[in-house]
Amino acid sequence: MSHVVEVNRLTKSYGKVTAVVDVSFSLEEGKIYGLLGRNGAGKTTIMQMITAQLLATSGELNVFGENPYENNRVLSKICFIKESQKYPETFRIVDVLEVAALFFPNWDRDYAYSLIEDFRLPLKRRMKKLSRGMLSAVGIVVGLASRAPLTIFDEPYLGLDAVSRNMFYDLLIEDYAAYPRTIILSTHLIDEVSQILEHVLVIDQGKLILNENAEAMRGRAITVVGPMSKVDVFTAGREVICREPFGGLASATVWGSLDREDKKQAGELGLELAAVSLQQLIVHLTREKTERKAAIQ
Repeated sequence: MSHVVEVNRLTKSYGKVTAVVDVSFSLEEGKIYGLLGRNGAGKTTIMQMITAQLLATSGELNVFGENPYENNRVLSKICFIKESQKYPETFRIVDVLEVAALFFPNWDRDYAYSLIEDFRLPLKRRMKKLSRGMLSAVGIVVGLASRAPLTIFDEPYLGLDAVSRNMFYDLLIEDYAAYPRTIILSTHLIDEVSQILEHVLVIDQGKLILNENAEAMRGRAITVVGPMSKVDVFTAGREVICREPFGGLASATVWGSLDREDKKQAGELGLELAAVSLQQLIVHLTREKTERKAAIQ
């Protein structure tokens, strides 16, 4: 399968501050990726370099096999929906749609206008008069209707209620199935999108700490709960990514899947086992107190 994005030892520094540190990964054609991590981790900086809005300090970056900077062949294949997209003062929603048609070769006008109806957006209202949720909905419309081979959503649903967010997820999956392309979702609402994602990239303090198939990740950690002494016995020799005592009990999240013997041991010790959601796992991996190493992959 061909690679849409290839990143090799990418670094971005601002004076003495390094926002992205020696990051390497590749994105395949026709997959939905989650670019996840805490605020300020470096996610947006990476997306801005991929879309040629920032130049890397060092490293190599190819998009569709070429350097994207000032490259219209590449940029015409990318749609980047930013969290805080700015529009000209006089623009109305209808103006945004008409201009988008000029930028995206695969633009589907009929689909765009059907999405406008789905999200109940007022076509003639000026962008500066829209609520935060309406602005997000306009970005979603453009991102989906662009049908760009590489479509990137950076926190695309700020201000949207739960109904509108779920509608976005459903529309995304439906249109992705009909028109496969590479999609990057960067979001803090990890549990909401976890079933959509096919591959997960986790950034922490500018470094890539996890690069893994989403399905494989769903069994990579487990939480054990029980008497503190029994938890200590079970976790001995295992990699513990989070531990929380409460009274005489303890909860410990261990990295790695459990086999039949592990589960038997837990039962004999009287411990309860609980699955770890993708969001919980990423919280554990990126929390301040747990210095994770990039080798955990």
